[in-house]
Amino acid sequence: MKYLANFKKVVLICIKNGWLLKDPFIGFKLTKREVERPFLTESELQDITNKEFATERLSLVRDIFLFSCFTGLAYSDVKKLKRTEVAVGVDGEKWIFTKRQKTDRSSTIPLLPTSLQLLNKYKDHPQCINGKLLPILSIKK
Repeated sequence: MKYLANFKKVVLICIKNGWLLKDPFIGFKLTKREVERPFLTESELQDITNKEFATERLSLVRDIFLFSCFTGLAYSDVKKLKRTEVAVGVDGEKWIFTKRQKTDRSSTIPLLPTSLQLLNKYKDHPQCINGKLLPILSIKK
């Protein structure tokens, strides 16, 4: 609907300039519905955590997903995280201090025990030696 709303604006400009004779949106009403997004329950998160996979690649995907769940960060934000963005906060606990990619706003995110376990699990991973926080796979496939 967002694309249609933007396209309708372009069509109205065309009508105003005389490039279109008639509004193709006559009789079409754009209505946006609020989507309710359910969240994972604690037991569902536990089921995902306990799931064993045959390949290391799928286990890594699971761990990155769980890290996103426990930090609230999007895949693109997790992908660009560096070790330098983790520091001790005023409460003495570890926090992530980063800028979100989509909004370009600063974020401070506490690292919960599950997130810390995942970071410790991959701290010596070959892809993390260059300063990356997690070994992120490409999502192009």
